[in-house]
Amino acid sequence: MTDNKRIALVTGATRGLGLETARQLGQQGVTVLLGARNIEAGETQAALLRDDGLDVSVIRIDLKDEASISSAAEEIEQRHGRLDILVNNAGILLLEKDGFPSVADPVAMRETIEINFIATAIVTQKMLPLLRKSRAGRIVNVSSSLGSLWWNTDPNCPVPDNKWLGYCASKAAVNMLTVQLAYELRDTPIKVNAVCPGYVMTEMNQGGGYLSIEEGVRPAVEYALIGDDGPSGGFFTADGARAW
Repeated sequence: MTDNKRIALVTGATRGLGLETARQLGQQGVTVLLGARNIEAGETQAALLRDDGLDVSVIRIDLKDEASISSAAEEIEQRHGRLDILVNNAGILLLEKDGFPSVADPVAMRETIEINFIATAIVTQKMLPLLRKSRAGRIVNVSSSLGSLWWNTDPNCPVPDNKWLGYCASKAAVNMLTVQLAYELRDTPIKVNAVCPGYVMTEMNQGGGYLSIEEGVRPAVEYALIGDDGPSGGFFTADGARAW
Protein backbone atom coordinates (compact mmCIF):
# COMPACT_ATOMS: atom_id res chain seq x y z
CA MET A 1 0.00 0.00 0.00
CA THR A 2 1.29 3.43 -0.93
CA ASP A 3 1.66 6.04 1.76
CA ASN A 4 -0.58 8.50 -0.06
CA LYS A 5 -3.60 6.17 -0.31
CA ARG A 6 -6.07 7.10 2.39
CA ILE A 7 -7.58 4.45 4.67
CA ALA A 8 -11.16 4.86 5.89
CA LEU A 9 -13.35 3.01 8.37
CA VAL A 10 -17.11 3.35 7.87
CA THR A 11 -19.26 1.91 10.65
CA GLY A 12 -22.65 0.36 9.94
CA ALA A 13 -21.66 -0.15 6.32
CA THR A 14 -23.52 -3.28 5.20
CA ARG A 15 -26.53 -1.32 3.89
CA GLY A 16 -28.03 2.10 3.35
CA LEU A 17 -26.00 5.21 3.97
CA GLY A 18 -22.97 3.35 5.30
CA LEU A 19 -22.69 1.08 2.29
CA GLU A 20 -23.07 3.96 -0.15
CA THR A 21 -20.52 6.01 1.80
CA ALA A 22 -18.08 3.12 1.45
CA ARG A 23 -18.82 2.94 -2.27
CA GLN A 24 -18.32 6.64 -2.91
CA LEU A 25 -15.13 6.82 -0.85
CA GLY A 26 -13.82 3.80 -2.74
CA GLN A 27 -14.62 5.55 -6.01
CA GLN A 28 -12.37 8.38 -4.84
CA GLY A 29 -9.45 5.97 -4.50
CA VAL A 30 -9.74 5.45 -0.74
CA THR A 31 -9.01 2.07 0.81
CA VAL A 32 -12.23 1.34 2.69
CA LEU A 33 -12.74 -0.85 5.74
CA LEU A 34 -16.41 -1.78 5.67
CA GLY A 35 -17.56 -1.97 9.28
CA ALA A 36 -20.06 -4.75 9.89
CA ARG A 37 -21.76 -6.39 12.87
CA ASN A 38 -22.28 -9.54 10.80
CA ILE A 39 -19.05 -10.55 9.10
CA GLU A 40 -20.85 -12.66 6.46
CA ALA A 41 -23.08 -9.77 5.42
CA GLY A 42 -20.02 -7.55 5.34
CA GLU A 43 -18.07 -10.00 3.18
CA THR A 44 -20.95 -10.17 0.71
CA GLN A 45 -21.11 -6.40 0.30
CA ALA A 46 -17.34 -5.96 0.22
CA ALA A 47 -17.08 -8.57 -2.54
CA LEU A 48 -19.65 -6.70 -4.64
CA LEU A 49 -17.71 -3.46 -4.23
CA ARG A 50 -14.46 -5.21 -5.16
CA ASP A 51 -16.19 -6.48 -8.30
CA ASP A 52 -16.59 -2.80 -9.21
CA GLY A 53 -12.84 -2.35 -8.85
CA LEU A 54 -12.89 -0.73 -5.41
CA ASP A 55 -10.36 -1.41 -2.65
CA VAL A 56 -12.72 -2.59 0.07
CA SER A 57 -12.40 -5.17 2.84
CA VAL A 58 -14.64 -6.03 5.76
CA ILE A 59 -13.88 -5.57 9.43
CA ARG A 60 -16.12 -6.72 12.28
CA ILE A 61 -17.26 -3.92 14.56
CA ASP A 62 -20.45 -4.07 16.60
CA LEU A 63 -21.41 -0.95 18.53
CA LYS A 64 -23.15 -3.14 21.13
CA ASP A 65 -19.91 -5.05 21.74
CA GLU A 66 -17.05 -2.90 23.06
CA ALA A 67 -14.61 -5.80 22.73
CA SER A 68 -15.26 -5.86 19.00
CA ILE A 69 -14.42 -2.15 18.81
CA SER A 70 -11.08 -2.75 20.54
CA SER A 71 -10.39 -5.73 18.29
CA ALA A 72 -11.16 -3.67 15.19
CA ALA A 73 -8.69 -0.99 16.27
CA GLU A 74 -6.03 -3.65 16.84
CA GLU A 75 -6.72 -5.19 13.44
CA ILE A 76 -6.41 -1.83 11.69
CA GLU A 77 -3.14 -1.21 13.51
CA GLN A 78 -1.78 -4.56 12.34
CA ARG A 79 -3.03 -4.25 8.76
CA HIS A 80 -2.40 -0.59 8.05
CA GLY A 81 -0.62 1.08 10.96
CA ARG A 82 -2.90 4.09 10.84
CA LEU A 83 -6.37 5.39 9.98
CA ASP A 84 -6.98 8.48 7.86
CA ILE A 85 -10.79 8.70 7.88
CA LEU A 86 -13.38 7.61 10.42
CA VAL A 87 -17.03 7.88 9.41
CA ASN A 88 -19.23 7.24 12.46
CA ASN A 89 -22.30 6.20 10.50
CA ALA A 90 -23.83 3.34 12.53
CA GLY A 91 -26.97 4.23 14.42
CA ILE A 92 -30.57 3.27 15.19
CA LEU A 93 -34.01 4.89 15.12
CA LEU A 94 -36.69 2.97 17.03
CA LEU A 95 -39.75 4.52 15.44
CA GLU A 96 -42.27 2.22 17.08
CA LYS A 97 -41.14 2.92 20.66
CA ASP A 98 -39.49 6.33 20.61
CA GLY A 99 -41.63 9.46 20.38
CA PHE A 100 -42.75 12.64 22.09
CA PRO A 101 -41.46 13.14 25.66
CA SER A 102 -44.76 12.09 27.22
CA VAL A 103 -44.75 8.66 25.58
CA ALA A 104 -41.16 7.76 24.63
CA ASP A 105 -40.28 4.31 25.95
CA PRO A 106 -37.39 4.49 28.47
CA VAL A 107 -35.84 1.24 27.24
CA ALA A 108 -35.86 2.52 23.65
CA MET A 109 -34.36 5.83 24.73
CA ARG A 110 -31.54 4.09 26.63
CA GLU A 111 -30.74 1.80 23.71
CA THR A 112 -30.77 4.67 21.24
CA ILE A 113 -28.46 6.85 23.32
CA GLU A 114 -26.17 3.89 24.07
CA ILE A 115 -25.73 3.13 20.35
CA ASN A 116 -25.94 6.53 18.70
CA PHE A 117 -23.90 8.49 21.22
CA ILE A 118 -21.99 6.44 23.80
CA ALA A 119 -20.86 3.71 21.41
CA THR A 120 -19.93 6.34 18.82
CA ALA A 121 -17.79 8.08 21.44
CA ILE A 122 -16.12 4.75 22.28
CA VAL A 123 -15.38 4.00 18.62
CA THR A 124 -13.83 7.44 18.29
CA GLN A 125 -11.70 6.97 21.41
CA LYS A 126 -10.45 3.57 20.23
CA MET A 127 -9.62 4.85 16.72
CA LEU A 128 -8.08 8.15 17.79
CA PRO A 129 -4.54 6.78 18.32
CA LEU A 130 -4.64 5.49 14.73
CA LEU A 131 -5.98 8.81 13.42
CA ARG A 132 -3.16 10.62 15.20
CA LYS A 133 -0.75 8.66 13.00
CA SER A 134 -2.34 10.10 9.87
CA ARG A 135 -0.93 13.18 8.19
CA ALA A 136 -4.46 14.57 7.90
CA GLY A 137 -7.01 12.64 9.95
CA ARG A 138 -10.70 13.21 9.36
CA ILE A 139 -13.63 12.28 11.61
CA VAL A 140 -17.18 12.58 10.28
CA ASN A 141 -20.05 12.03 12.70
CA VAL A 142 -23.33 11.29 10.94
CA SER A 143 -25.84 13.35 12.89
CA SER A 144 -29.26 14.76 12.05
CA SER A 145 -31.00 18.11 11.94
CA LEU A 146 -33.39 16.51 14.44
CA GLY A 147 -30.57 16.88 16.96
CA SER A 148 -30.40 20.64 16.41
CA LEU A 149 -32.01 22.73 19.15
CA TRP A 150 -32.44 25.50 16.59
CA TRP A 151 -34.26 23.16 14.20
CA ASN A 152 -36.52 21.90 16.98
CA THR A 153 -37.51 25.43 18.01
CA ASP A 154 -37.74 26.99 14.54
CA PRO A 155 -41.42 27.87 13.87
CA ASN A 156 -40.75 27.30 10.17
CA CYS A 157 -39.33 23.80 10.64
CA PRO A 158 -40.79 21.66 7.81
CA VAL A 159 -41.20 18.60 10.08
CA PRO A 160 -42.37 20.04 13.43
CA ASP A 161 -43.89 16.73 14.59
CA ASN A 162 -40.72 14.68 14.10
CA LYS A 163 -40.04 14.50 17.82
CA TRP A 164 -38.42 11.21 18.80
CA LEU A 165 -36.96 12.12 22.17
CA GLY A 166 -34.33 9.40 22.40
CA TYR A 167 -33.14 9.77 18.80
CA CYS A 168 -33.09 13.57 18.82
CA ALA A 169 -31.26 13.67 22.16
CA SER A 170 -28.72 11.12 20.91
CA LYS A 171 -27.94 13.22 17.85
CA ALA A 172 -27.69 16.39 19.96
CA ALA A 173 -25.13 14.49 22.03
CA VAL A 174 -23.25 13.50 18.85
CA ASN A 175 -23.11 17.19 17.99
CA MET A 176 -21.63 17.91 21.42
CA LEU A 177 -19.05 15.17 20.86
CA THR A 178 -18.15 16.86 17.58
CA VAL A 179 -17.69 20.31 19.09
CA GLN A 180 -15.71 19.15 22.11
CA LEU A 181 -13.47 16.78 20.16
CA ALA A 182 -12.72 19.42 17.55
CA TYR A 183 -11.67 21.75 20.36
CA GLU A 184 -9.52 19.07 21.96
CA LEU A 185 -7.81 18.36 18.63
CA ARG A 186 -7.53 21.99 17.54
CA ASP A 187 -3.73 21.93 17.48
CA THR A 188 -3.54 18.72 15.44
CA PRO A 189 -4.12 18.00 11.72
CA ILE A 190 -7.30 16.07 12.60
CA LYS A 191 -10.59 17.68 11.57
CA VAL A 192 -13.90 16.69 13.16
CA ASN A 193 -17.30 17.57 11.71
CA ALA A 194 -20.91 16.46 11.99
CA VAL A 195 -23.14 16.04 8.95
CA CYS A 196 -26.85 15.62 8.35
CA PRO A 197 -27.74 13.43 5.34
CA GLY A 198 -31.22 14.95 5.09
CA TYR A 199 -34.49 13.05 4.86
CA VAL A 200 -33.25 9.99 2.99
CA MET A 201 -35.22 6.97 1.77
CA THR A 202 -33.67 4.21 3.92
CA GLU A 203 -34.84 1.15 5.82
CA MET A 204 -34.27 3.04 9.07
CA ASN A 205 -37.13 5.44 8.47
CA GLN A 206 -39.35 2.74 6.96
CA GLY A 207 -39.68 4.16 3.48
CA GLY A 208 -40.01 7.81 4.43
CA GLY A 209 -37.83 10.47 2.89
CA TYR A 210 -37.39 12.23 -0.42
CA LEU A 211 -33.62 12.08 -0.98
CA SER A 212 -31.89 9.11 -2.55
CA ILE A 213 -29.20 7.28 -0.60
CA GLU A 214 -26.68 8.48 -3.18
CA GLU A 215 -27.65 12.09 -2.42
CA GLY A 216 -27.75 11.52 1.33
CA VAL A 217 -24.12 10.43 1.68
CA ARG A 218 -22.65 13.41 -0.16
CA PRO A 219 -22.05 15.52 2.99
CA ALA A 220 -20.27 12.63 4.74
CA VAL A 221 -18.05 11.97 1.73
CA GLU A 222 -17.33 15.67 1.23
CA TYR A 223 -16.19 16.25 4.81
CA ALA A 224 -14.28 12.97 4.92
CA LEU A 225 -12.18 14.28 2.03
CA ILE A 226 -11.79 17.96 2.93
CA GLY A 227 -8.41 19.56 2.55
CA ASP A 228 -6.19 21.09 5.18
CA ASP A 229 -7.96 24.43 4.77
CA GLY A 230 -11.35 22.88 5.54
CA PRO A 231 -13.45 23.49 8.65
CA SER A 232 -13.43 21.62 11.94
CA GLY A 233 -16.07 21.60 14.63
CA GLY A 234 -18.97 22.34 12.28
CA PHE A 235 -22.38 20.88 11.50
CA PHE A 236 -23.23 20.62 7.80
CA THR A 237 -25.84 19.51 5.33
CA ALA A 238 -25.52 19.30 1.56
CA ASP A 239 -26.60 22.95 1.49
CA GLY A 240 -23.94 24.17 3.92
CA ALA A 241 -23.69 24.91 7.62
CA ARG A 242 -26.56 23.95 9.91
CA ALA A 243 -27.26 25.81 13.15
CA TRP A 244 -26.79 23.81 16.35
